[in-house]
Amino acid sequence: MSLANQLQQACWFVTLACARHTAAIAKGDTMPATLLPTALLQGLPLLWHNPARQPAAQALATLPYGAADIAAAIARWQRFAPLLAHCFPDSVAADGRIDSPLLAQAGPGGTVWVKADHALPVTACIKARGGVYEVLCQAETLARRAGLLAEGSNYALLAGDAARALFARHTILVGSTGNLGYSVGVMARALGLQVEVHMSSDAKAWKKDRLRALGARVVEHAGDYAAAVASARQLAAADPQAYFIDDESSLLLFFGYAAAAHDLKAQLDTAGLQPTPACPLRVFLPCGVGGAPGGVAFGLKCLYGDAVQCVFVEPVASPCFLLRLASGDDALSVYDIGLDNRTLADGLAVPRASATVAGLVQHLVDAVVTVSDDSLLAEVRQQWQQHGLRLEPSAAAGFVAQRLAASQWPQQVIPLVWTTGGHGLPDEVFLPLLAG
Repeated sequence: MSLANQLQQACWFVTLACARHTAAIAKGDTMPATLLPTALLQGLPLLWHNPARQPAAQALATLPYGAADIAAAIARWQRFAPLLAHCFPDSVAADGRIDSPLLAQAGPGGTVWVKADHALPVTACIKARGGVYEVLCQAETLARRAGLLAEGSNYALLAGDAARALFARHTILVGSTGNLGYSVGVMARALGLQVEVHMSSDAKAWKKDRLRALGARVVEHAGDYAAAVASARQLAAADPQAYFIDDESSLLLFFGYAAAAHDLKAQLDTAGLQPTPACPLRVFLPCGVGGAPGGVAFGLKCLYGDAVQCVFVEPVASPCFLLRLASGDDALSVYDIGLDNRTLADGLAVPRASATVAGLVQHLVDAVVTVSDDSLLAEVRQQWQQHGLRLEPSAAAGFVAQRLAASQWPQQVIPLVWTTGGHGLPDEVFLPLLAG
C-alpha cells in the first residue's frame, strides 16, 4: 500500500472518528471513538483484543436470548433426527445426529484440539449446522400449516410423497459464497423443495457446479457476497411461495450453530478436559459474515462463561467483523477503509459483518486475528502432509491464528481450532493448493 493511500485512509478514519465522537456527545455518551489499528488498514496480520469484551454473565444478562433458546434448538434437532437418518443413510449415523469428531494434534507447544467440522456429515462444512437446520425448520412449518405433521409425529414422514408434493410448490432462496448455499441446497433438494442460490463473484466454479448437479438453480452475480444476498432477499420478498434464508440476520441459523457448543462439551467431557477461568478453552473460529462463529461463541459462553475465550479469525483483506467491533458502525464495509475483500478464503470474503450477530456477541468476543493468504496456503499444505486433514483455505485459518495468539498472548489455555470446510473438495481443486 502506498504512503498516499495510507495517509488517505488515516484522514478518512480521523474524520469518521470525529463524526462519531460528535454524535456520541449529542446523545450524552462520553465514550470516545477510537482509531482502527494501523495493521488493519495496511492489510497486515494482527491480534486484536476486543476492548468491549465483558464478563460473560454480565454480557449475557443484557441479551434477549439465552440458554433456553439453545435448548429449544437442540430439542428441534432431535425431532429432525429420524428424517436426517432417512435422507442421508450413508453419511448420518443411525441416531440422526450431525456432528464431527474432536481430534488431537501434538505439537511443540502441546496439544491443539480440533473440532473437525470440515468433515461434518451431509455437507462437509460447518454450514450444515445452520443451513440444514433452517431448511428443516421451514419444512416443519410448511408441513404443520398443511396438517401433515401432528404433535409427536415421526419426522421421517417429511420425506414421504404427500410432504414432497407440498414442498415442490415452494422455493428456498439464499445468497452465498458457496458453503451455505450448498448446505441449503442439499437439504432442500433431499426434501423436494425448489432451490435458488445467488452466488457472489468470489464463489468457486466447482461449488456452483455441485449445486447445479443437485438440481438447484444457481444465479451468478458480478458483485460480492453482499450483492448476492441483497438480490436473493428482494426476489424472495416478491414471491409468496418463496422463503429466504438470510445469512446476515437469521436467528434460526444462529441457534443452529449455537447448539454445536453442546456437542463439543460432551466431547471435551469425554476427553477429561474441564476449562476454568484460570485455564480457559481458547477457541479459534473462522469468520465471514459472522453467523457461524457468532452462534458457536454464544453457545460456548452460555455453557462455560469466562472459562472460554472466543477468537474470530478473518483474512487481512476481509476483516469485516473486526471492523464492526472496533468502529461500532454497522454500515462500514472493508471497502470503506481501502481493503479489497479479495482472498483465497472465499468462504470468508465478506465486506460487512452481520449487524444482528454483532449486536448479540459484541461483548462476548475476546479477540480477532487476521491472517494472510500466504499463511493459509502454507497451512493447508501442512495440515494435509502432517495430519491428513483435507481443508480449504478458510478452514485452515484457525491454525494460523492459534500459533500467532500463542506467541503474542501467552496464557495457560486449552487451544481448540474449529475447522469449517474442505473434506468435500474435489481433487482437481485440492491438489493445486498443495502444489502452489
